[in-house]
Amino acid sequence: MRVERLTYNKIKIFLTFDDLNERGISKEEIWQDIPKVHQLFRDMMTEADDEVGFKADGPIAVEVFSLPAQGMVVIVTKGINEYELEEEYDEDYIEMQVTLDENDEIFYEFSSFEDVILLAKRLHSLEIKGGTLYSFNNHFYLKFEENEVQPVDLDLFIALLAEFGSSSTITSYRVIEYGKELMKSDAISELYRYFK
Repeated sequence: MRVERLTYNKIKIFLTFDDLNERGISKEEIWQDIPKVHQLFRDMMTEADDEVGFKADGPIAVEVFSLPAQGMVVIVTKGINEYELEEEYDEDYIEMQVTLDENDEIFYEFSSFEDVILLAKRLHSLEIKGGTLYSFNNHFYLKFEENEVQPVDLDLFIALLAEFGSSSTITSYRVIEYGKELMKSDAISELYRYFK
C-alpha cells in the first residue's frame, strides 16, 4: 500500500493485488459491502494519517479505479462541510460517497530503456507486438490494452512485465499529458526491429 498526498484535502492510495490477498480479499470482493473491506478502508485511513497526516473525518468522497494488472487506485477527497466549524463529529463517523471504475489498460513503469528493450525481446518471442511507449521524468512507460496481450495468458504477461519493471503508481493520463510519446503503436515490434 502506497499513500501520496495530492492536495490538502485529497490523497491517492495505491493497492496491489498482493495487498488485497494479504488481507484475504479477492478482486471481486473489493466491490462488496463486507466487514473485511470496511477493515481495509480503516487500515488505509490509518496509514494515510500516519504517513501524510490526512485525517478522514466528516464527509469524504472515495473513487476506486481497478487496473487489471496492477491493482487498485483509491482517491479519497475530504469534503468541506458548511457546519464543520459548529459540529463536532464522533471519531468513528465517516460519511462516504463512493465511485467505482474499472480500467482495461495495463500500465507499467521501467527505470531504464535497457529494461524496455530486454522486455521487448521476450514479448516479441511470444508474438506480442502492440503497446505504446512513453517517457516521463526519466522513466519509461508501456501501456497495453488487455486485447493486445493475445495469445498469451494475462498472468504470464504480467509476470514478464514485473520481471523488468513495476506497475505504475501514476496514471497513464498524467504520463500522456505531461510525458512524451515515443512509440504510438506496436511498440514491442518497433523496439525489437531496432534493437534485436
